[in-house]
Amino acid sequence: MRRITRHHLLCCALLLAPALASAQDKKPVELRYTSNAPPKGNPWAMQAERLAKIVDEESKGEIKIQVFLAAQLGSEQDTVQQVARGRIDMGGFSTGSVALVVPEMALLSVPGYFSSLAEQDCVLDNHLMPLVTELFDKKGVKFLGWVEIGTIDLFGTKPFAAPKDLNGVKAAAYASKSQMVTYDSLGATAIPLGIPEWIPAFQTGMAQVVMTPITLALPSGLTKVAPVATRWGMIDTPGFQLMNKASFDKLSKPHQEALLRAGARTPAAQLRKEIRDFETTLYGMFEKGGGTVVNLSVEQRAVWLKTLAPNQQRIADEIGGNSKQMLAAMEAGRKACTK
Repeated sequence: MRRITRHHLLCCALLLAPALASAQDKKPVELRYTSNAPPKGNPWAMQAERLAKIVDEESKGEIKIQVFLAAQLGSEQDTVQQVARGRIDMGGFSTGSVALVVPEMALLSVPGYFSSLAEQDCVLDNHLMPLVTELFDKKGVKFLGWVEIGTIDLFGTKPFAAPKDLNGVKAAAYASKSQMVTYDSLGATAIPLGIPEWIPAFQTGMAQVVMTPITLALPSGLTKVAPVATRWGMIDTPGFQLMNKASFDKLSKPHQEALLRAGARTPAAQLRKEIRDFETTLYGMFEKGGGTVVNLSVEQRAVWLKTLAPNQQRIADEIGGNSKQMLAAMEAGRKACTK
């Protein structure tokens, strides 16, 4: 048997040293994740931080997601476009902001379009994924899946129980066709503003009403300057997990798979439930803190639906692009989901 000497061991160590050093020096892939969610007291922040943790687990520490909350990297309107350009890797966004990149997405927040949450969830999960993925791909964005924004209500300085109550009112709005057309049809003046600008706008009188969920309004402090909530309930708006497509494509196959597995561990149904359950809790806190809640009657809701119905086609016409294809897919989905 050949004797192993100290000389042999030293040679082996020298040969292995570069490989060991390379493995030790290998740095994890770092991805920046942006969200307008307040840093505490809301499920969006929790979901973003949880995603970062799961990605770390699935990639065995080889992918690190750095989460930037509270619009640290800019407003949604700005950061969603930065994701499309590759300046930010990924993020969670509302329908209003993503419509700046893929205008057809504004159709998902047309007031009164879906008859129920169950119908909406069915259409999104079972009938729109391929088309939505294709539309984002064309804009250089990877659609990772649905998240949830919540039920959109009217928060303002007074009640808005009827469509006529918005006539002449100044409204803070996303720069999306859906909100702009809706406000215009009601005689309100829509002022495009990023979420961080809403509170100053109410403080200065620039805005008197905004469409937003309680899950954002209360944790962000908006309800301090917009203390009256009209439970409108015309929209439950989905959110989007997005990533720059070039950034995703540059990842190794194992890293891509780890990222997708991480997303699958918290499916859309779970994300929605977390947000919707939290809404009830927050409305209780809102009222306990002195906020006023106005609930629409069946008759009042019917007036709103009748007034807003013509906007569906108008929004599609103004969007252009693939809006007819998108609307057709939504209609087909609704029919399939009601069988």
